[in-house]
Amino acid sequence: MDLESSWQDFIERSLTWSKQQNQRLLTERDKVLPSPCELEPQGDDLVYWQPVRQQPVLDFTAVEQALELTLHPDIKTYYGLYFGGGLAAEHAEGKLLLLMPWHEADCDRLKENIIGHILMKRRLRQRETVFFAVTDDENVMVSVLNATGEIYAESVGKEVKHKLADSLADFLQQLTPTDSEGF
Repeated sequence: MDLESSWQDFIERSLTWSKQQNQRLLTERDKVLPSPCELEPQGDDLVYWQPVRQQPVLDFTAVEQALELTLHPDIKTYYGLYFGGGLAAEHAEGKLLLLMPWHEADCDRLKENIIGHILMKRRLRQRETVFFAVTDDENVMVSVLNATGEIYAESVGKEVKHKLADSLADFLQQLTPTDSEGF
C-alpha cells in the first residue's frame, strides 16, 4: 500500500474507532485562526474536529531551498495531505501522537521547526531526520530518516538507532487508533 492510501486508511480507522468508543476527535481551539477541520466548538477552549484534505497541498520548496536539500517524498506527502489536530495511536513500542498541521499558518510553523531540526542534526553531525510523531516520552519522537525514508524512534539530540519500519506507509499500517489522553 502506498503512503497516501496508508495515511487515509489510518485516518478512517481512527474515525471508526472514535465512533465505536462514542467519542469524537477533540483538541484545543486556536482562538485567532480557525481551522478547516473544526466541526463544533466545545466551550471557549476546545473544538471537535475531523481531518480535512489540504487544498492546495503544503509546498516544501522554500524549505528545500533554504536547507539545500531534497526532502524525502514521504515527508512531503505525509504533511501535505491533511489538516488535523493530531491522531493518537498505539504501536508495539508504545503510545504516540501523529502530528498534523492545523491550518495554513501552522504549516509555516511546521516548516520552521523542520528547518531548525535539520540544522540541529547537522550541527551534531548526525543523519538528517524529519519528525512526524511525538511519543508519551517527551524525549522521544518518531522520525523519517531523510536519506532512506526509514522510520526511527529518535531521542532528542541523539543519532537515530532504533528502526521501527522500512517506510512511513509500513509504519502507519502497524498502528492501532487509541485515545489522545496524555498528549
